Amino acid sequence: MSLFDSLDPQPQQPMNPMQRLQQLKQNPSGMLQQAGFNVPQGMNNPQQIIQHLIQSGQVPQNRYTQVLQMLGRR
Repeated sequence: MSLFDSLDPQPQQPMNPMQRLQQLKQNPSGMLQQAGFNVPQGMNNPQQIIQHLIQSGQVPQNRYTQVLQMLGRR
């Protein structure tokens, strides 16, 4: 199962990746909560969310680094 699959609030009606990305941009904390992450309500700054997920141990630092490398950002 991909990250986008776990973020889909209605699995019976699959959304295309662009729709999911738009939803993630509009409500990042809500989408991540639906995927099982604990993100404080109203936290919408991507850097704040990433720092919270790493500091709370929900996402290991090495996993975040791997994602950045896959995206060519590090």
